[in-house]
Amino acid sequence: MESVIPNMEKGEENYKVPNLEKGIAVLEYLSLHPQGETLQDIKSKLDISQTTAYRILNTLVRLDYLNYNEDTKRYKLSRKLLTLGFRSLNEHNLLETVLPRLRDLRDRVGETACFGVLGNEKGIFIEQAQGHHTFRFVLSPGKPFELHCSAPGKAIMAYLPNTVRDRYLSYMTFARYNSRTITTREAYLEELERVRKVGYAMDNEEELNGVICVGAPIFNYTGYPCGAIWISGPKDRLTKEIFRSTVDNIKEVVQSISAELGYSKNTKK
Repeated sequence: MESVIPNMEKGEENYKVPNLEKGIAVLEYLSLHPQGETLQDIKSKLDISQTTAYRILNTLVRLDYLNYNEDTKRYKLSRKLLTLGFRSLNEHNLLETVLPRLRDLRDRVGETACFGVLGNEKGIFIEQAQGHHTFRFVLSPGKPFELHCSAPGKAIMAYLPNTVRDRYLSYMTFARYNSRTITTREAYLEELERVRKVGYAMDNEEELNGVICVGAPIFNYTGYPCGAIWISGPKDRLTKEIFRSTVDNIKEVVQSISAELGYSKNTKK
């Protein structure tokens, strides 16, 4: 038995690809530095020779996994990794279905329209159609969002199967951002029940003062909430009348997307 373990370890060593491991290390490192890093920073932090780092970085740029800024000399992750990760969710046709509807919603309401899905513990922002106003909200793809105080988080959570919902609840710390933030499980469950009754979710300045968000879930052919669409805007711009019409527009858009994904009202959720 003693001779087997060294042989197994030796076999594993034979199948290692050092430069591939270094390339993955580069991607993981840059994922923690959204502002980008220079060649010198990367080779120093990861203890890679300059020649190897240069070759890896330029290969990743050529394959569109990284973007390179000539002015700042910094390398940043591109959206390609986000696209690959999204495809792994088995909803590869969802994004292409959502994007044109996202732009349509933006054109109807004027505000930035966003799309996101659930991640491992929080929500993940995927894509947006930027609003037409001079002052508008812009998010970075891949940015996580809280589930307890965001419109998309509430919209998705309200329709999850109990077992899945409870798993996400176990991760939630209910961080307080202001006096309007929901900070207890009990109050949150009551909010989710309200969402189910009205068919949409709202962030009523619960994270950022003066900012209102409203969203609704997208359902796939099994009736599972596979994502959410929402808009964000300043409170002063979203009057009661505009808010009501915005809710109607969002509901119409998510119903259209869900229908294209094979969902019908007869599908059991």
